[in-house]
Amino acid sequence: MSTAQPTDEARHEDTRFFGQPGALVHIFGVEMWERFSFYGMQGILLIYLYYSATQGGLGIPEAVAGGIVGAYGGSVYLATILGAWLADRLFGSERVLFVSAIVIVAGHIALALIPGVLGVGVGLVLVALGSGGLKANATAVVGTLYAPDDTRRDAGFSLFYLGINLGAFLGPILTGILQSTLGFHWGFGLAAVGMTLGLVQYSFGRRSLPDRARAVPNPLPASRYPLVVIIAVAALAAIAVLVLTGVIRDDNLAAIVISVTVVAAIAYFAVILTSRRIDATERSRVWGFVPLFITSVAFWSLYQQQFTVLTIYSDKRLDRSLFGWEMPVSWVQSINPVFIIILSGVFAALWTRLGKRQPSTPVKFGLAAIIMGSAFLLFLPFAGGGENTTPVLAIVGILFVFTVAELLLSPVGLSASTKLAPAVFQTQMVALFFLSVALGTAISGQLVSFYDPQNEVPYFSILGVIAIIVGIGMLLAVKPVLKLMRGVR
Repeated sequence: MSTAQPTDEARHEDTRFFGQPGALVHIFGVEMWERFSFYGMQGILLIYLYYSATQGGLGIPEAVAGGIVGAYGGSVYLATILGAWLADRLFGSERVLFVSAIVIVAGHIALALIPGVLGVGVGLVLVALGSGGLKANATAVVGTLYAPDDTRRDAGFSLFYLGINLGAFLGPILTGILQSTLGFHWGFGLAAVGMTLGLVQYSFGRRSLPDRARAVPNPLPASRYPLVVIIAVAALAAIAVLVLTGVIRDDNLAAIVISVTVVAAIAYFAVILTSRRIDATERSRVWGFVPLFITSVAFWSLYQQQFTVLTIYSDKRLDRSLFGWEMPVSWVQSINPVFIIILSGVFAALWTRLGKRQPSTPVKFGLAAIIMGSAFLLFLPFAGGGENTTPVLAIVGILFVFTVAELLLSPVGLSASTKLAPAVFQTQMVALFFLSVALGTAISGQLVSFYDPQNEVPYFSILGVIAIIVGIGMLLAVKPVLKLMRGVR
């Protein structure tokens, strides 16, 4: 039996997985279980931090707890830099993906078994590092399944996104049930079980992935290995000192992650743009990615508040009573994935049908920011109400608008990052997209300190209008951005 890898032409003809390459199912599966564990844990994390000890929580103030969740979420996407660098310079995307899945399992086990703040610290650090490594590299591996001219790419990423949201739907529901009936650590334990299933499933299917998924596009010279080790040890030591001396605290984590992410993004763009290993066309395309990056930050600053402000809103302002039974807070986070599951296939079919006639990437980004800002304005009719007065159907409608905006930007952004990437910076360009998510997520945590359930009109209206302005700016800049993108739409 031949063990040769399929050519681009053969891969283009492979339609075994809903019209997509058959190997997509393996990445689809591990990402689904990773999202099950990630969102299942995150669905109960914030309330675990700020609920009182009598409720099974840690009793941390809400603003501080929201900042921790935002900083953690931002750190996940910030960690994609490390995962991308390890893939591009040392091990290749597929190997980093596999090891990252193992680290995630360890993190969820720590959250489930180690009590108190120590368990939160150890667990969140491991999950952040593992998820960062898995996210950037799973996306990069999906990109290796398609030839450069394969018009199925955006549709394939939309199906990949469906896997993400199947996990994101089931995770908060099941962990929420266990949290509300047996306790928080049972919910964290279920997240650990889910990720373990994903790891086992992927370990059987990883051999069918193409060789280029394991390729190291820009190998680090062996002579520089000692320097890398020294830098890694020094960085860990510096973080330990900053924590022990009180420079890094739980109440300033979000601000620190924001600062680090801004510096990292600027440095990353500078490294890629000044590299001698990219040509003029690749350099122009990276410049074209800059306005997409800025628009993405604005979008995620609002969207990621599902896990910060909207969690508090669901706990305090939402009427969660259903026929005498109170719905767990975490269930609200399963509403958006339901719409993703329903609509991702619709969007994938739409982009496939339109082919080259579909809106360009900058247009999709601009519309996403405008729609996301409009979703925040939809909170205004319910602002100023009493405790537990907002109907569930209102949140369902608002999260539907969230979903439409998300599908215009998130899978499209992942796809664009692979299309605009220079040959030697494939995974690291995906990491740049995730840096925009990191910055937006950390900002969403920082914004919790400005949210007041008793005075919501300024909060929702100001943020909504800012996002709409950013979206309009993106639409006005479509022609010059496309010119920079040099033939990529």
